[in-house]
Amino acid sequence: MGETRTASGFLLKQRAFLKLYMITMTENERLYGLRLLDTLRDEFAHIGFKPNHSEVYKALHDLIDDGILKQVKQKKEGMKLQEVVFYRFADYEAAKLYKKQLKLELDRCLALIQKALKDNY
Repeated sequence: MGETRTASGFLLKQRAFLKLYMITMTENERLYGLRLLDTLRDEFAHIGFKPNHSEVYKALHDLIDDGILKQVKQKKEGMKLQEVVFYRFADYEAAKLYKKQLKLELDRCLALIQKALKDNY
């Protein structure tokens, strides 16, 4: 969870932003990597944000390394040998804490953006 402290630069870092969405999407049972990537791209296409494959997977791996998520392999329906990797919570309390910390950071970033818009436009 060291990302939270380093996220407090001028604005929230992309990886912290993606990790927040990974946690929320796991809460909503959108549980495997490619589906997470497609959903994120769809959700943010209208504002020009298109997270790339490697950043999404780095965010997932950070959450695994932080002990928040774990990988669960399951056989793909109708396939003998093919497996799909799903993501589940390893520590839901840590996930909630991460989201709470990021909420504070997002509020700070929003205030910065609102001030810049007010002062300059």
